[in-house]
Amino acid sequence: MEENMPLQQLVQYFNDRFEVEHQSNIRPFILEKGLVSGIFGPIQISSVFDAVRRTDDNEKLSGHIAQLSVTPYDNNQHSQQSIEIGDLLTDVITQPADFQSIISLDRLCRTVHMLNYLTYSNKGGVLFLDVDPRHILGIKQDHGAYFEEIIIKCGLATQNIVISMAVNSFYALHHAQLLDGLNNYRQRGYQIALNIGSLYAAHGLRDLINKVSANYLRISAPDTATIQHSNSNWLLTLNALTELQRLIGGQTILQQVKQKNQADIAISARFNLAQGDYYDKLVTDHLRCL
Repeated sequence: MEENMPLQQLVQYFNDRFEVEHQSNIRPFILEKGLVSGIFGPIQISSVFDAVRRTDDNEKLSGHIAQLSVTPYDNNQHSQQSIEIGDLLTDVITQPADFQSIISLDRLCRTVHMLNYLTYSNKGGVLFLDVDPRHILGIKQDHGAYFEEIIIKCGLATQNIVISMAVNSFYALHHAQLLDGLNNYRQRGYQIALNIGSLYAAHGLRDLINKVSANYLRISAPDTATIQHSNSNWLLTLNALTELQRLIGGQTILQQVKQKNQADIAISARFNLAQGDYYDKLVTDHLRCL
């Protein structure tokens, strides 16, 4: 394993590797003011890390979720890499997928996240990295092998990385292929998370959740309007999902918690972990009072 390799040296290494792999003079990784970003056609991608905390002790970190920070990029040249970014960065498939572009974008994003995570890794816990399901479907075998080389080069281990896949009813149709891909990751030591962005997407996914037996189940908190509808069955759905995940032996994360009434759900529905602005502010305010 590589140890204490300077960030600038790592950026140069991955730029060199990219040039060789793609047989081009494109060097997509940039280091500015200690932050790494990647250029992909008309966009510049960097990282934001959201803290994942224990619901029974908000000051204890269990890890971080890597989020994309995307800004327009214009170097006054037309890039051959130019793509339909809106299609690749959303869960909605509006046209036939260009799997190679998705794979390239996914790999670029994860490399950027790993490089930026080096300053966070000493905080402990795991790193959740989103992988597009179309990436998993687009690769036929050895899922995670390419990324494993990146992780090792950064001096980290696959055991601390959680491959997180968004799920909805469309992807449930391809559960056999997705299961094979996720098991490939698992065999290399990665942990697995399923990310349910909406409770409406949870319907019909119970079988997939059961088969995957993920280490983590990520569920977005219901919004205020949903919480106020007393005739809604959202709480029953949440309780059923947290109970299913407990029986599997995994943990649950309530994410995007912005208000106290959402945080209350994390306790009442027995979520193990939580993420959101509400907890960040709570911890910050507490530290100010010390």
